[in-house]
This record gives sequence, C-alpha cells and structure tokens, in this order.
Amino acid sequence: MIDWERVEELRDEIGVEDFGEVVELFLDEVEDVISRLRDTPDIANLEADLHFLKGGALNLGFRTFSQLCQAGEAAAAAGKGDTVDVPAILASFEDSKGVFAQKLAAA
Repeated sequence: MIDWERVEELRDEIGVEDFGEVVELFLDEVEDVISRLRDTPDIANLEADLHFLKGGALNLGFRTFSQLCQAGEAAAAAGKGDTVDVPAILASFEDSKGVFAQKLAAA
C-alpha cells in the first residue's frame, strides 16, 4: 500500500525538518481534489484530477492509491470516465492516509 522506501528517500532528500511540512502540503492539496471527487466527480476534469493525484501519490509513496489513479486517468483519457471506480480511489486514499499517519506517529 505504501512504498516506505520512497518515503525514506523523500525524507532524506528534503530533510527531516521539512518532511512534515511537505506531507501536510501534499495532504492539503490532495484533500481539495478528493473533496471534489467525493461531492460529484466532474467527468470532464476527471483525467486531470486523477493525473494530479497520481503524481502527488507517487512522490509520497502512496503506491496503491497512485496505481488506482493511473488506471482511472487512463480510462478517462480513453473517454471512459464513467467507468472509473471513484469510490475505490477515495477509499484507497483514506486507507493509505491512515496507514501512513499511524506509522509516522509511531516512528
């Protein structure tokens, strides 16, 4: 679910002091898009929204979430945005965020 090697790599790249700030910024930006998807997904913007989410997720190591976003982005790009399982993507984000926060709190 989480690529912990990527998380450690990112922490090393930006430094322990700034890591929490980067995580907070990522979650804030993602929550804005997640909120839009949760309300009513806009099929016209779905590809762009999922592309944005995928990129952020890859940077922070949210592997499963990024894979679901990538699959949804590809479907939307192929004109099949109505087949994207948005609830599964949202659930994956919530699960990933919970696991991520729990592990960081324990560290």
